[in-house]
Amino acid sequence: MKLSTRDAVSYFTNPDPKRTGLLIYGADAMRVALKRQEVIAALLGPNAEEEMRLARMSGTEVRKDPAMLLDAIKSQGFFPGPRVAFVEDANDTIAQIVISALTDWQAGDAQVIVTAGALKKTSKLRKEFETHPNAYAAALYDEPMSRAEIENELKRAQLNTTGSDAMTALTDLARVLEPGDFRQTLEKLALYKRNDPSPLSNEDIANCAPATQDADLDDILNIVAEGKTKEIGPVMRRLKSQGVQPVGLCIGANRHFRMLFTIVSDKGGISSGMGKLRPPVFGPRRDRVQRQANRWSSDRVQTALSMITDTDLQLRSANQHAPTMELVERVLVRLSMLAR
Repeated sequence: MKLSTRDAVSYFTNPDPKRTGLLIYGADAMRVALKRQEVIAALLGPNAEEEMRLARMSGTEVRKDPAMLLDAIKSQGFFPGPRVAFVEDANDTIAQIVISALTDWQAGDAQVIVTAGALKKTSKLRKEFETHPNAYAAALYDEPMSRAEIENELKRAQLNTTGSDAMTALTDLARVLEPGDFRQTLEKLALYKRNDPSPLSNEDIANCAPATQDADLDDILNIVAEGKTKEIGPVMRRLKSQGVQPVGLCIGANRHFRMLFTIVSDKGGISSGMGKLRPPVFGPRRDRVQRQANRWSSDRVQTALSMITDTDLQLRSANQHAPTMELVERVLVRLSMLAR
């Protein structure tokens, strides 16, 4: 039987121990591995491997030894409790072996969990699980985590999110991070909030979210967009000592002001424009960008983009002999004056 995306989220956290098996397949190996890990843990509990209630094998091993899977399904261990025969990296080369094992399965046997990459509709392995009366097939697609999945991850990490703002920030973060990276961020948040009973805040999320490579660059761009002309010189000296290149500054400035243009030119207003940013911004940075957008009109942002483009072309010109970093600093000063 097929599991819909919504039903699969619920099933992974609360699987039926009486089922014959489950196929989890998808192009993203990390997503598949995380869901497989989740469903096996829910079925067997934390000590399954130590109690030898989990038999793990690869598709290659099953192909070389066709009896391995059926032996794992039928064998009874010393420890009581549910058992799982897990086959990873499966494909249609072992489809007939899996089909035979599912046919011979009886109540009390180990449940069969199979993971695979992207499978076509014509796949024998996929068809077997989708048409089996007591087994499930779940497809995982390369899309952001759903709210239900995020809530499950929060429950697992024992994080308190009573504020809608924090949930919105986490949803935005899940759109730009891979599932494995998002789970690691939640684990980091759980350690950060240990012995702190207060609800998760945007500031907590911003402190634990993966740092971007453009953190220093963001400093100067925020200063410029906020019209803090006097602060430009010291920050530019620090960036120069760190080896930041003038062309890189121009590229960053162009990206930042294009983001502002998306916000201020939206017909629905600044809030609507903020919602259309890709990738989204969240937490304190979102508030800061919104304050910057309130300073700028569409016409002034277009003027700023023209100035940045002209400077970038000048830097790349073969006839350019003036100090490049000073050229960029000059245009940043002029841009900051536009924000006043």
